Amino acid sequence: MIVSFLRSCAWLLATSIAVLAAEADDGHKRIHLRTHSLMSPYLDSDMQSRWWDFGGDTVIRADSYIRLTADRQSQSGWIFSRVPLTATNWEIEVEFSIKGEHNLYGDGLAMWLTKQRAQQGQVFGFVDKFEGLGLLIDTYKNDRPGVTFPYVMAMVGDGQTEYDKHKDGKANELAGCSARGLRNANQPTKALITYFADKNLTVALHYKGEDEWTPCFSVAGVKIPSVSYLGFSAETGELSDNHDIISVEARNMYLPAGSSTDTSSRGNPRSKKIKSSSGGSWGWTFFKFILFGMVVAGSYVGFTMYRANKRPRY
Repeated sequence: MIVSFLRSCAWLLATSIAVLAAEADDGHKRIHLRTHSLMSPYLDSDMQSRWWDFGGDTVIRADSYIRLTADRQSQSGWIFSRVPLTATNWEIEVEFSIKGEHNLYGDGLAMWLTKQRAQQGQVFGFVDKFEGLGLLIDTYKNDRPGVTFPYVMAMVGDGQTEYDKHKDGKANELAGCSARGLRNANQPTKALITYFADKNLTVALHYKGEDEWTPCFSVAGVKIPSVSYLGFSAETGELSDNHDIISVEARNMYLPAGSSTDTSSRGNPRSKKIKSSSGGSWGWTFFKFILFGMVVAGSYVGFTMYRANKRPRY
């Protein structure tokens, strides 16, 4: 009985902490999307993935990474979700690695949210004339004066327009930023992409220091197809690098009923911190209620055991 009670208390405590942690200081709730997330060991027991397809030169090392290209010439690889991402508002945090030993290197890595899926091509390992969003991390400078590389840029394809590869996407750029130090970084390299349907697309990068997020860009009025597949790809040419995906965490975002729709805090590159008790969070109140209940119940169980031990034995 006592063991069962303790297990119940532990479950309640874990649940209350999870509920509390799910609250964001922008007022949005976040729900983990297993179908569009990736973490080690990446594969099921039968060495397949239930939610993802991969191809090209992609190699999966279950304890470490998904390697889209090795540090060899003329490679390209991809990994794509099997089901479309249909969430209206979402947040995707991807940890990746671009590393190599050469002084000259290329070409780069990309994240996709497109109508097309699982196709090999000439745009960072994916097809040209795509329809949807491409977030391109370009490490090799072809012909773009005045821009420091690596360069991170977004392109929204209409299904007909070609990517301007010779000028590093200059004609296609929606927004972008330089990220010098992202390759061979001493810190985990991550990108945080937040999207509010037809309203706002925000990208922040993590590569300068521990828990230090750097805003890259925020653009209003971005429209991504409502049914899009999430994918990642990379390619090398005469120059090369290791392009790895370490983990992907996708989250659906929504506002609880009766909450304000003010999105003024969306530009915050890291808006997932727990609310303080002074903020009047219902999650914090719930947590205190559970904690108080556990203390009372624990006191009762302790008193019962003490009284039972004090009974005379014959």
